[in-house]
Amino acid sequence: MSLFTKFASLAAQYRQLEEAGANPFNVSFDSVLSPTEAVLKGQKVLLLGTNNYLGLTYDPAVIAKAVKATELYGTGTTGSRIANGSYAGHKELEQALAAYFNRKHGMVFSTGYQANLGMLSALAGKDDHLILDADSHASIYDGARLGYAQVTRFRHNSPEDLDNRLRRLKDVPGDKVIVVEGIYSMLGDTAPLKEFAAVKRSYPDTYLVVDEAHSMGVLGENGRGLAEAAGVEADVDFVVGTFSKSLGGVGGFCVSDAEGFDILRVVTRPYMFTASLPPGVIAATLEALHQLQTRPVLRRQLTENANRLYNGLAALGFTVGPEPSPVVSTVMPSPEAAFAFWARLLHGGLYTNVSLPPATPKGLALLRSSVSAAHTPAQIDHAIEMFAEAGREMGLIPAAGAKSQDEPVLAIAK
Repeated sequence: MSLFTKFASLAAQYRQLEEAGANPFNVSFDSVLSPTEAVLKGQKVLLLGTNNYLGLTYDPAVIAKAVKATELYGTGTTGSRIANGSYAGHKELEQALAAYFNRKHGMVFSTGYQANLGMLSALAGKDDHLILDADSHASIYDGARLGYAQVTRFRHNSPEDLDNRLRRLKDVPGDKVIVVEGIYSMLGDTAPLKEFAAVKRSYPDTYLVVDEAHSMGVLGENGRGLAEAAGVEADVDFVVGTFSKSLGGVGGFCVSDAEGFDILRVVTRPYMFTASLPPGVIAATLEALHQLQTRPVLRRQLTENANRLYNGLAALGFTVGPEPSPVVSTVMPSPEAAFAFWARLLHGGLYTNVSLPPATPKGLALLRSSVSAAHTPAQIDHAIEMFAEAGREMGLIPAAGAKSQDEPVLAIAK
């Protein structure tokens, strides 16, 4: 018996994808040309699945800062900050993030995944309670598993169910830590954060963590995310996020006003035992944060592009998520249809993402797109045309000229 026998069913499915030429795990670009285009097997491909929301991966100023820092300080730190010390850029970035979010403290992690892994496992101890939205990202669930707190899930985007869960825990000892997201990465829906904040205020020893990974740089007058857009920043105790979306890099962070915040550097294992970010990444992220703050036109263009794609797909008759955002997902009737649709688009020159359960809510099979400020209106329209052609060929939407379905927007209970 092989060590990998336990994965036999998954291995069989993987082989089927390979044989069908529809394996999203095996895409290897020849080259990437820009935030919106790449070359795959000699064919130019339009990128519509990269989370590169502001298109800053090819920004000249961001690249220049990364190159200069690499030349001055080398390619890496070769260890954690506890073991090898901090470079000046690490503290500068933490201070810049704290200032941007109007917080006293900031802490940088090597990935966004580790930010959630580290913060959630440290904030709630064995006598405490983590209260998670049921549709939380895998990194949130894994952070809960790494720690020793008792975990309670509440119905996705339901303030009533959150209140019900907290009411049951009202007289139970221990702190309660609520965790929600700004924009959920599968369907692109936002949390009812104002209502969640009101529930949180009703219970003592209760804290609110908001993961703004997909909403930083997207929502709010200054791009600080859903908490800013909803006007409840004062009710959010900890903001967690990533550099790999709007900031176009890699890494994660947490900012807070919590007294004694720096003890987290000692008790957060993913921070203590992971090599710190290289100088080039730190410098690029600092510059990308500067671009985010000084170029609001990027956020406006992103919103226009997101609305254009969302409304265009809905008008064709596709079932899409409950609200427009840079994450635009279309519901497929089955995983097999999702893979076939994805492959058809890719072979035609359009790269998107396949998302399947258990990573998706309600067991949905999704064809997930993510929009960038760098996309032109013509590129968005071309993508819509490709969706239309594939959808009609597969019988997923009405033929050209036929009446589309009345309710193309996915109804998700909030």
